Amino acid sequence: MQITFSTNVGRQRTNNEDYTGIYYNQAGVPIAMVADGMGGHQAGDVASESVVSSIGKKWEQGHYTTSDETIPWLKEHIQLANAELLDKATRFPQYQGMGTTLVVAILFETQFLIANIGDSRGYLMGKGYYEQLTEDHSLVNELVKRGEITADEALHHPRKNILTRSMGNSAPVDIDLWEIELPSEATLLLCSDGLTNMVSDDEIKTILSEPNQTLDQKATQLIEQANKNGGNDNITVLLVVFPVRKEV
Repeated sequence: MQITFSTNVGRQRTNNEDYTGIYYNQAGVPIAMVADGMGGHQAGDVASESVVSSIGKKWEQGHYTTSDETIPWLKEHIQLANAELLDKATRFPQYQGMGTTLVVAILFETQFLIANIGDSRGYLMGKGYYEQLTEDHSLVNELVKRGEITADEALHHPRKNILTRSMGNSAPVDIDLWEIELPSEATLLLCSDGLTNMVSDDEIKTILSEPNQTLDQKATQLIEQANKNGGNDNITVLLVVFPVRKEV
């Protein structure tokens, strides 16, 4: 299993409010996260780093090796990180209104967990498929689901940045979580909307399918493409390559 990540401020912002990280527990199991912060007085970077660091450092202390025991742990520690954000916003006026999205994956030997809050996404790409694993918690996605606008209209909707769910807004926070069988020879992409708002699915698939590029180079290319297409927001990508699974 190979893992890499990269983050970039983009071409329109002066501050990077995205945060990403990979942490390993005592059993060597990795947790991978991408968070996209928001809030006044540039507190978004505080929110995103706080959530990722809080969950990651707690993960490093544990020894979980199966999804059954990890699902309750993950739900609990997302709620704890959310409570920490709310507490900071209460105690420090400069942090009022801060919040963050979160997409997180925990990668075991035979399956992985993926959870999200907000519009940071997870995708899985393998031979013959490219699938969005997560669902955006956003106003435009609700409008699409109700049939009021099309998916194409959602891409340019004036209220596309309004979230219906985020961390730091209220407690408890609702969490979407899936358990997925570990694929053979596939790539997992976690990203902020600074990538997906700028780079089309076809462009992402082309870059991820490039046979002569390393994983680091693919991450760099995705960010370069987002900036080439406008770079309107901070851009963060985290890539995981699952090897060919050995048949038992």
